[in-house]
Amino acid sequence: MAELIEVRDLVKSYRMGDVTVQALRGVTLTIDAGEMVAIMGPSGSGKSTLMNIIGCLDQPSGGAYLLDGVDVGSLNDNRLAAIRNQKIGFVFQQYMLLQRTSALRNVELPMLYSGKGNRHERARAALEAVGMGARLHHKPNELSGGQQQRVAIARALVNNPRIIMADEPTGALDSKTGEEIMGIFQRLNREQGITVILVTHEAEIARHARRVISLRDGEIESDAPVAEPLEVNVTPRVQAVA
Repeated sequence: MAELIEVRDLVKSYRMGDVTVQALRGVTLTIDAGEMVAIMGPSGSGKSTLMNIIGCLDQPSGGAYLLDGVDVGSLNDNRLAAIRNQKIGFVFQQYMLLQRTSALRNVELPMLYSGKGNRHERARAALEAVGMGARLHHKPNELSGGQQQRVAIARALVNNPRIIMADEPTGALDSKTGEEIMGIFQRLNREQGITVILVTHEAEIARHARRVISLRDGEIESDAPVAEPLEVNVTPRVQAVA
């Protein structure tokens, strides 16, 4: 597999009054295209900070981050926004859906920024791909938590990203629904070759990945393959968005 993400000696510090907080302390790692990786750690370990930098939502205080061989630190705001919209799909714990509009319209939203045509058809296909074809016109308050997360995954998929970043994607779900969501991520990774990066504090969720990077106090504590990943079978089959 080709190297997709390279992080070298990454440092991130914040000023809080008179105190400097070191969120990341010289993190170095690589992630190949097509990997499914979990980033684990307790609260304050730096995992969310690392996710935000890899997702081009934040800039490091020091070190380098290369995405597809391009130094992200050299890019202007417009280029960073284009990467977030076209190369990376985001899935969050609280879904981040617009509450007053339908599932279909929520999924269309990223395409408004990318300028892609056939928005209605592509959004419908993305929702059908994650088993939400019968809920196209439902608003979030008419959907269960698991259904809302499926809509969020469809929204992340609609621009055909190379990377999906999922921040505690099952944190607001019951265990059975959480398993179904993890099964969708596994199939996106296995069948479409999308690089999936999960951020979680739950060891059981991390076991669905094939590699776990554990952080503590802003440093990598361990980085190892998962001996026996938990595999989930999901229905319907997750399909690529044309």
